[in-house]
Amino acid sequence: MKKNIIIKTSFPATHHWPECPIEEVSFLRDEHRHVFYVTMKWRVDHNNRQIEFIQQKMRVDEHLESFYANKSLGRVSCEDIAEALLKEFKANYVSVFEDNENGAEALK
Repeated sequence: MKKNIIIKTSFPATHHWPECPIEEVSFLRDEHRHVFYVTMKWRVDHNNRQIEFIQQKMRVDEHLESFYANKSLGRVSCEDIAEALLKEFKANYVSVFEDNENGAEALK
């Protein structure tokens, strides 16, 4: 049986896509705010908290606060954030959604 621990968190930030070629969503060229919703998973081998998920969430939140929360992220996308978190925390799965609606995921 495969098992994961899972954490969910969120942070506000702004970003933009200045070279957006799609006129229908040309507003993306301008700086705009989102609440980014993050879900992360780590594979575990047993039921005895191989990784303590409360502690893991605290570590992720501290990282997000330092690098992303309440900042202008420039051209950074959901895909960029997911990939960076996957690598930084050696997770198996990360999803990042804008306003809990549309987003991206990265998988190990």
